[in-house]
Amino acid sequence: GEAYIDGKNLLEMDATERSRAGLFLAFQYPLAIPGVTVANFLRAAIKARNGNDETALRTFRKDLMDKFRLLEVEKEFATRYLNDGFSGGEKKRLEILQMSILKPRVAILDETDSGLDIDALKIVSRGINAATSGDEAILLVTHYQRILNYVKPDKVHVMMNGQIVHSGGPDLALQLEAQGYDWMKEKENIEV
Repeated sequence: GEAYIDGKNLLEMDATERSRAGLFLAFQYPLAIPGVTVANFLRAAIKARNGNDETALRTFRKDLMDKFRLLEVEKEFATRYLNDGFSGGEKKRLEILQMSILKPRVAILDETDSGLDIDALKIVSRGINAATSGDEAILLVTHYQRILNYVKPDKVHVMMNGQIVHSGGPDLALQLEAQGYDWMKEKENIEV
């Protein structure tokens, strides 16, 4: 397959180049990095993306505290080691915090709703919605419709065997929730 941003092939870039091009990936299972605090990690990410832009670094602390309030995390969160001893919900909030601070052009959220209770799901969804102004794209990978009660997609794509086999609007997610995938496999003549 192919993937491009601004006519540049993402597959030919390393991870740093992809990030600088505006791509963000929230992992389903983010790794812990003992010894690196959340605040230092985010500050380094901002600096790596923007260089020594004084304005970006100056506003970093205020932005960080604003995002903490939005995602309902205590300010002590900033001094904790990255994902070290975090609950599942805290890890997901941190992923959304990173996305909000970095403001990518394209964000891929891999099963961001996985393992979240209803309260955490609402908070994470609020963070996703707040991070989008309309100029960026979010690819939200999920197996369940429930996050779509809070994050309204423009389009829904169904992937099977590594291929997009069906696309539609938000109603497609509701149909899948109600009927499962068998009707689609039959309609599209797909063997899984």
